[in-house]
Amino acid sequence: MRYLLRRFAVLLLTLWAAVTVNFALPRLMPGDPVQTKLATIPGISPLARSALEKQFGLDTHQSIVGQYFSYLGQLLRGDLGRSFTYYPTKVSSMIGQSLPWTLGMVGFATLLAFVLGCGLGMVAAWRRGSAGGNRNARFDTFMVPLGVMFGATPPFWLAMLLVYFVAFKLGWFPIGGSRTPGVAAGGLGGAFDVLKHAVLPAFTLTIVSLGGWVLLMRNSMLTVMNDDFVKFARAKGLDNRTVAYRYAARNAILPIFTQLALALGVVVGGQVFIEIVFSYQGIGYWLLQAVLNEDYPLMQGIFLIITVTLLVANFVADALYVLVDPRVRVGAG
Repeated sequence: MRYLLRRFAVLLLTLWAAVTVNFALPRLMPGDPVQTKLATIPGISPLARSALEKQFGLDTHQSIVGQYFSYLGQLLRGDLGRSFTYYPTKVSSMIGQSLPWTLGMVGFATLLAFVLGCGLGMVAAWRRGSAGGNRNARFDTFMVPLGVMFGATPPFWLAMLLVYFVAFKLGWFPIGGSRTPGVAAGGLGGAFDVLKHAVLPAFTLTIVSLGGWVLLMRNSMLTVMNDDFVKFARAKGLDNRTVAYRYAARNAILPIFTQLALALGVVVGGQVFIEIVFSYQGIGYWLLQAVLNEDYPLMQGIFLIITVTLLVANFVADALYVLVDPRVRVGAG
């Protein structure tokens, strides 16, 4: 418990630093965001300008310290400001509408790549070299270069290939978007339409992520297989499947949990390249739109959500590690 309390204190300190940096960045950038917005509204009065400054959290009549505490108060109320580009839409509303699309597509692809990658990596490590004979070693010889190739594949390149050949030429799936305009969101028809739009982006992300999990699990498994308890299990005469699953794999997957938690944290940030190629309107798609339009409140809100999610994911990884690995509990005590 003391170990988790220390980690939680570090989480709060890091979160405060991230919020402070998020507050300072737009104010350090050159130019006046309010003036940029007002340039599109001719003949606006000073009173309207003052109201816009307060809505955007850029009240120049207030000290920087006052602005900082006003910003913290807004965050505690869940108010992330209003978008410059899509004014008067709230940033929290835009994030709330796009986040489920990213969580569904990217989250599913990440978990699928993790499960498949760890399974393939475990089998590849167990059949390496003399562990299962020359015939079994062919699987490891095949999986290692395949994993390296998948990991080195640019996601936007694979996405464009799928869009051109599978969606445009063959017409098996929609070319882009997250759902077909005019199709009701509810019912089986709406669910099937959403699934069709998510297949190609999810497949792309699964392929480019699979190689990393295969290599991570394989290397961790090879390290564990040289430990004494695995050799002792073999000496006891246990069958290969029992040694592989109950002794080697269960211990080899422990370090991978931290990587999984961080990968799930990155899910909230979306996959910008994949979402742009497929015009999939997740959080990554709107992040690029915010950068292109210099929409500072939207950028701030998305960056803050991504940062908070990564910090929470890191803390959850530490908590899970304490639960699944008794050595951490002993060391923390």
